[in-house]
Amino acid sequence: MHDHFAEAVKEPDLVRVREDLVCVRFETMKIYSALGAVRRLLETGAVRPGDTLIDSSSGIYAHALALACNRYGLHCHIVGSTTVDATLKVQLEILGATLEQVQPSRSLKLDQSLRVRRITEILRENPSYHWMRQYHDEIHYLGYREVAEQLDRAVPPGPLSLSGGVGTGASTGAIASFLGELGRDVTLVGVQPFGSVTFGAEHVADPEMIIAGIGSSIEFENVRHELYDRIHWISFEYAMSAAVDLLRCSGVFAGLSAGAAYLAAHWERERDPGRHHVFLAADTGHRYAESAYSRHREAFELERMRPREVGVLSELACPWSAMDWARRPACARTHDVLGVA
Repeated sequence: MHDHFAEAVKEPDLVRVREDLVCVRFETMKIYSALGAVRRLLETGAVRPGDTLIDSSSGIYAHALALACNRYGLHCHIVGSTTVDATLKVQLEILGATLEQVQPSRSLKLDQSLRVRRITEILRENPSYHWMRQYHDEIHYLGYREVAEQLDRAVPPGPLSLSGGVGTGASTGAIASFLGELGRDVTLVGVQPFGSVTFGAEHVADPEMIIAGIGSSIEFENVRHELYDRIHWISFEYAMSAAVDLLRCSGVFAGLSAGAAYLAAHWERERDPGRHHVFLAADTGHRYAESAYSRHREAFELERMRPREVGVLSELACPWSAMDWARRPACARTHDVLGVA
């Protein structure tokens, strides 16, 4: 019996999509991140019940933080992107969170910059607010230890490959780190959208890109680049196509980042069949029903989509590029440093 829905909703479902290919499907993955961070803040006295927590979100983290604040008696203020839909808005309102959205923008860079700028303004007006800094604070790693322990129990012993959106780094990076501490041999495969600066793809544009939660036009300070073995950059049309295939073949209805992670994991499974392959589905597909799933007749067949394997970042190109990152540090994100691995 759970004391709050936040504790119940965080539990993921593990679905075997193909032999040695497992989907970890969350209702809202970042609840682990939010709960772990809020608990630590309360334990250390950095915040107290009744305080206000603030952050920027494209949707998933907003819901997670609102649930965590409701669970622990804290106020929550979200500066959201335009991807926060009506269903989430009404949940946030009832949970006691306040939401303000920046003006609509077709540019990922402008959208995220506007959100961060607005948070800075709010903090000047309300210095007692605590900025959660999900993009920068490594406190968000803590909650994912539980996911790693669950995967370690569920996936048979042996080498494991984990694929998922890089995002803030506090999901794929954290889970892989904790799996390593548990003694698992882990290959970490990060998924990025084109246009994200995190792994040096800011020079390649994808005009349809709406999977902002897995990449950014601003620096994410809590991404540990040296944890990642492979990086896949995947366009909207390929992520949508893979998400449609995932729903059709397994019944898993998940977000675009899940489609991208599924596509990457499917390819890595072909390259490295000696491992168990796991990919993360961070949220459900409901907020993408109109923008992506309604276009399912346009979807490409999974087997017909293949990546462009690149050796340097200047070779990146839509709709799908992949690269051996080989656990290089962040300073390797320049076109002249990365040679053929």
